[in-house]
Amino acid sequence: MRWITRAGWPGNLLAMAAGALATLSLSPFDLWPLALLSIALFYLGLRAVAPRQATGRGWCYGFGLFASGASWVYVSIHDFGAAVPPLAAFLTLGFVAGLGLFFALAAWAWVRLLRNTERPLNDALAFAALWVAQEAFRGWFLTGFPWLYAGYSQLDAPLAPLAPLGGVWLLSFVLALAAALLVNGPRLYRHRPSLAVAIALLLAPWLFALALAGKPWTQPSGARLSVALVQGNVAQSLKWDPQQLEAQLALYRDLTLASPRTDLVVWPETAVPVLKEYAEGYLGVMGRVAGDRQAALITGLPVRQPNPQGELRYYNGLTVVGQGEGTYLKQKLVPFGEYVPLQDLLRGLIAFFDLPMSDFARGEADQPLLEAKGLRIAPYICYEVVYPEFAAALAARSDLLLTVSNDAWFGRSIGPLQHLQMARMRALEAGRWMIRATNNGVTVLIDPQGRVSERVPAFEQTVLYGEVTPMTGLTPYLRWRSWPLIVLGALLLGMAIWHRHAGRAR
Repeated sequence: MRWITRAGWPGNLLAMAAGALATLSLSPFDLWPLALLSIALFYLGLRAVAPRQATGRGWCYGFGLFASGASWVYVSIHDFGAAVPPLAAFLTLGFVAGLGLFFALAAWAWVRLLRNTERPLNDALAFAALWVAQEAFRGWFLTGFPWLYAGYSQLDAPLAPLAPLGGVWLLSFVLALAAALLVNGPRLYRHRPSLAVAIALLLAPWLFALALAGKPWTQPSGARLSVALVQGNVAQSLKWDPQQLEAQLALYRDLTLASPRTDLVVWPETAVPVLKEYAEGYLGVMGRVAGDRQAALITGLPVRQPNPQGELRYYNGLTVVGQGEGTYLKQKLVPFGEYVPLQDLLRGLIAFFDLPMSDFARGEADQPLLEAKGLRIAPYICYEVVYPEFAAALAARSDLLLTVSNDAWFGRSIGPLQHLQMARMRALEAGRWMIRATNNGVTVLIDPQGRVSERVPAFEQTVLYGEVTPMTGLTPYLRWRSWPLIVLGALLLGMAIWHRHAGRAR
């Protein structure tokens, strides 16, 4: 095993392969044991290397993870950004290489500040805390890229019942701890006082999850609602074509009018591809139709209005007509898709930096929830549903969860299925029904256990019909968020640093 643990390209290439294994543990592959193997190989590869060598090895792991799991960005750059294949490949390579730096930083910090092979139990606990810190930091830095978290691999796996307790990061913590304890098995065997504790820490989460399976953390708060989710399947090349505007408005109108009466009708992100102020007549007509049917209609559309400073800005929004009210403005924006970092330098270089509607502003925090049929609906527009803490803050105030998206940007890649997996995790964490309406798939209804109850085929023009139930009550995760895990992680990292310093002092 020395070629794995020592410095050199054999170990680095294995780290890159280990990162790719992590992608196979997630949707659409869902080979969840590979998450354990991936993390174990990463941990083992950092056992004996110096900080500088660890930095390179960490980057290799991150590059393997993101090159395999997030290379769908090539589709957006090439197919919809009009970049020639070599340029699209170069930009994609730069994107995944940059993301690999998160693991490079974590690996350096581990070896330089935390690693303590003389205390295998403490070492495993500190590694698990660092793993979660890396994921959290990656979801925050420069607006964040909270994609490909290890905990998502457990959505249809044994640890899933722990998600309502501590969210996806608790699952990541348990996986990282289990992987490190398994790697340290031989060393723990020689440290008999720690062995019993290690076995308990290894087995307890899995047994506890088994005991919690099927436990309802929330309760119905009202009658079931019938819903219709309209999937227009509008090609991205036509989405913002002014000559196609009337056809798109007619498409959603006609699909809705042809549908049976339901309590709630949902159209996807920017289903109305024109500013709300220019669509007031159309929305008024659809509002009267919805009202006559005793229904509420929710649609995505762009909004232009002054910000708190009085400046006129554009927003990606959701609005309710018929038996409901409210307009929500998206807060978590997609870099380059909805805003361009360093836009004074980048705009005009290639078409990718001038995508339609790529100059949105961020909506204000603490916006009221949408209201439909007397229910409070937590809205998430596309990318917003992948932020665990942000989603939890809205979910705690809601009866239902709603996410709308236009995943046409992903093409036929694995991106939409990864996106769906994260939406399912939000429903499980919150113990609430999730309505997911998209332009071309995957359009689904998700129950409070994170299971898909209704689904229609992707890349088809169709309507999904089903029922959802408003829920009340707070899961432990909605009540406490990640604070218990943050405190535990801080204590474990602090202890690791102290033990490391004390060991050197001796």
